[in-house]
Amino acid sequence: MSSWCQLGFQDAGSYFMEEFIYFHDFTMMIILGVLSYVVVFLVLGLLSGWVDSGFVEGQLIEFMWTIFPALILIQIAFPSLLLLYLIEDFSKSFLVCKVVGHQWYWSYEIKTESSEILASVDCYMLPREGAFGMRLLLTDEFLMLPINVPVRILVTSDDVIHSWTIPSLGIKGDAVPGRLNQLNVTLSRKAMFYGQCSEICGANHSFMPVMLMGVTSPQFFMWLDRL
Repeated sequence: MSSWCQLGFQDAGSYFMEEFIYFHDFTMMIILGVLSYVVVFLVLGLLSGWVDSGFVEGQLIEFMWTIFPALILIQIAFPSLLLLYLIEDFSKSFLVCKVVGHQWYWSYEIKTESSEILASVDCYMLPREGAFGMRLLLTDEFLMLPINVPVRILVTSDDVIHSWTIPSLGIKGDAVPGRLNQLNVTLSRKAMFYGQCSEICGANHSFMPVMLMGVTSPQFFMWLDRL
């Protein structure tokens, strides 16, 4: 969960989010390097009163400032394309979670890959009196998923467009009526993760929190038995 005046990402709760943070840091280092290089030459060009004709008209420097940006873009493109491929790979999922958005609550169905429904639960936001200082984030029930297990998440809506989002897991899926959107997530640690609807869906749009708990596999099956 994010804190007051936090400038960085939330602590990663999935392997994909860890890779997103690594890629962000890697890209920012490249941007800072390029920016520093450009600023230095800009300042030198403004402060010096002479112009080097070899620097202005040289074929070698023109070749270098054409090739180097291309190499930098390739260096950014390969890990980006790899991440795009990995988040769309649903071949190894062992569990299916169907998320349905309503005005204004979420409902979940836990299924196997053979479409056998294991459990279902509706999650409504707790009123301010029962939120224990975490206003607009707590629900009466919450979703549990096992850690280190690939899960396919199907997102849809029963009425208007919603958006099921958990920033610390790096997942965000639009819930569109009559359409199924797929997400892929593998939790990396035990924790409680919070999110909210990220699509303006009506008068009570602000009152659709998401709570997801990462647990061990035995705890997950005990939760299924309780439902």
